Amino acid sequence: MGKILVGISSWADTELVHSSFYPAGVETPEARLGYYASHFPVTEIDSSYHFFPTQRNMALWLDNTPDGFNFDVKAFSLFTQHPTPFSSLPKSIREKYAGRIHAKGNVYPHHLPDAAIDELWAIFVKTIESFRNTGKLGTVLFQFPPWFHPEPKNYDYINSCRERLVPYPVAVEFQVGSWLDKHHEETLKFLRERGITLVCVDEPQGLKSSVPPVNEVTAPLAILRFHGRNRENWEAKGVTPMEKFNYLYREAELMEWIPKIRLLEKNAEKLHIIFKNKHADFPVENALMMEKMLCLI
Repeated sequence: MGKILVGISSWADTELVHSSFYPAGVETPEARLGYYASHFPVTEIDSSYHFFPTQRNMALWLDNTPDGFNFDVKAFSLFTQHPTPFSSLPKSIREKYAGRIHAKGNVYPHHLPDAAIDELWAIFVKTIESFRNTGKLGTVLFQFPPWFHPEPKNYDYINSCRERLVPYPVAVEFQVGSWLDKHHEETLKFLRERGITLVCVDEPQGLKSSVPPVNEVTAPLAILRFHGRNRENWEAKGVTPMEKFNYLYREAELMEWIPKIRLLEKNAEKLHIIFKNKHADFPVENALMMEKMLCLI
């Protein structure tokens, strides 16, 4: 397994499943993951953001990928301070704390007793341990929301997440540019001191939420995610993820990143390059394009 691993954010998106990527006869979740893993060495677990994975799903993921395959596991939405449907909490938590949760519909961390938060983290750690035990854990990926700004309380919160996952690699992705604009040096210093990976991104620029396309290494693992450059839909309300990330990179646009990628490669022990421009088979097409540019295939 090489130092640079290129893949896409989801092998099971509906549009990808119905594209030309999967050949006839590759129709089950197991078959699709196995076929995907025969082409790419890394992917992301997106469902862990929405629900705690079941033992069945973890077995499916781990049993149908080869040795050395990497999963970047997304942190549960409650842990990234996103609104979380009450129904997304594990049944054991819902039943035990239902009378003490004072929110209807969506819940946030402050709606739950500290003991419930601790139990949720304990469940999540068991999930992460399953990936690590098989050697397939890439990192735990925290994607913080646009309202999560570089304030003391939020630096403290990131630090608390790091402390809860001390044995495991952790990565953070910001969705507001001030972390890497006005607070650039402070943020990098903070992450490096704690061995937390900064997720570098390519996304539309010049908008209120735009995160600068930096190429900084803050931990042994570096991550670069390509979101596409669909400027029209990036901050639009009411659009689906497929509409927001609908973008096919041209070869020249990816070529702009090659010098930056070589620097990431030089300064990191391993580099994950993930394409999230999830529309049809766009991410697969661009991932293969990137592998060719980097002479990986």
